[in-house]
Amino acid sequence: MRKLSYFIATSIDGFIGAPDGDGEFFTQWVDGEFIDYLTSEYPETLPTPGRIPLGIDDLENKHFDTVIQGRATYDVGLKVGCTSPYAHARQYVVSRSLAESPDPAVEIVSGDVVAKVRALKQEDGLGIYLCGGANLAGQLVDEIDALVIKTYPVFLGSGMPLADAGFALREFTLDSVRSFGNGAVVTTYSRKR
Repeated sequence: MRKLSYFIATSIDGFIGAPDGDGEFFTQWVDGEFIDYLTSEYPETLPTPGRIPLGIDDLENKHFDTVIQGRATYDVGLKVGCTSPYAHARQYVVSRSLAESPDPAVEIVSGDVVAKVRALKQEDGLGIYLCGGANLAGQLVDEIDALVIKTYPVFLGSGMPLADAGFALREFTLDSVRSFGNGAVVTTYSRKR
């Protein structure tokens, strides 16, 4: 059975973006050491437009062969003309407002997203990368099997939370912690089932 992993950037205080959802400021901590880690360990999480200039477009996916993201997350690339941000994976965008996909490589999920993820988990293949955002993570919180949290050395005070999931005790087991010279920390967790 495939796993759904929430791979996300966050501030020290648990926000994945400004109140309007903008998280572009996190990119200032993606330096040489950190990008080397991402390209060697999680190359499939780097969007296609970023992989080409880095010369890693031919790298095989290591952890994920499917990506699912919310409409607001997808819109970040769409605003600059990128209709297929993860061309190296199967792509799903969860949206009730997009009537049709702007790209044949991107499937729109407008119905029961939990049922869709459960069906994807039953397929053969690598894992499923939950790309964002907070609303979608909240809808899928009980389906998340693993967390890969990139914590950046910034305190925001308010903003978009890690997930709009409502209060409940959801236990995870710490798998690994890796720190970087730029102050970033990558922490991985597995769901206790």
